[in-house]
Amino acid sequence: MRYQFVFALLLGLFPLIAAAQKYAYIDSEYILAQITEYKAAQSKIDALAEEWSTELTEKRAHIESMQRSFKAEQVLLTASMREEKMAEIKEKEAELEELQSKRFGYEGELWRKQQELIKPLQDRIYEAVQKYAREKGYDLIFDRAGAVTLIYANGKFDKSDDILTEMGVAPSAAKDKSRSRTPALPKVNMPGMERLKEEIKGSDKESSPDVQPARTPPPATANPSSNPAPRPGTRPR
Repeated sequence: MRYQFVFALLLGLFPLIAAAQKYAYIDSEYILAQITEYKAAQSKIDALAEEWSTELTEKRAHIESMQRSFKAEQVLLTASMREEKMAEIKEKEAELEELQSKRFGYEGELWRKQQELIKPLQDRIYEAVQKYAREKGYDLIFDRAGAVTLIYANGKFDKSDDILTEMGVAPSAAKDKSRSRTPALPKVNMPGMERLKEEIKGSDKESSPDVQPARTPPPATANPSSNPAPRPGTRPR
């Protein structure tokens, strides 16, 4: 009961607290999209992501080709040769996982390239927001493109164009705030060796060529016309 009272009290005081503060919001993605350097940087990042994604796809296709060849030849290989082939495939998969992490993983090459090209522009926006807030007396400035979710925001509180002017960038006449996000990083499927081992599990046991596995006869199917024909002179039921 006490917690409900405290919550109700805070809820009632929130409008008074908000009224005593001066706040606004910006759209950092919209601001970035207006900066020429950002467009050039994004093009470089997209080109790298495409190049590295193609590289991973080609390596994945090579591993799948190795797996198909192994499955086709496994009956002709000795146990030691099969183990060697499986170890080779496993090594290639480990190399692919390592390369994917190196290219697209956390703090990987793509992340570092984004930090190199995009972060300086984000720092410029941050500095411009800080200066604008001090000069205009704002207590809070939200970023609708950030982690804070704004379900609704009155456009009169959007100061994105003012920040662009502060940065020396002329806002576009048509205020198109379509989001220009970095495309999602490609995901390369990495099937483990467990499934492959299961598929060849029985191949390690060499059976006699004269012994053939017994085949189960197919189940008898019901004949839809198996009902006997009616006798002459009787009515069919």
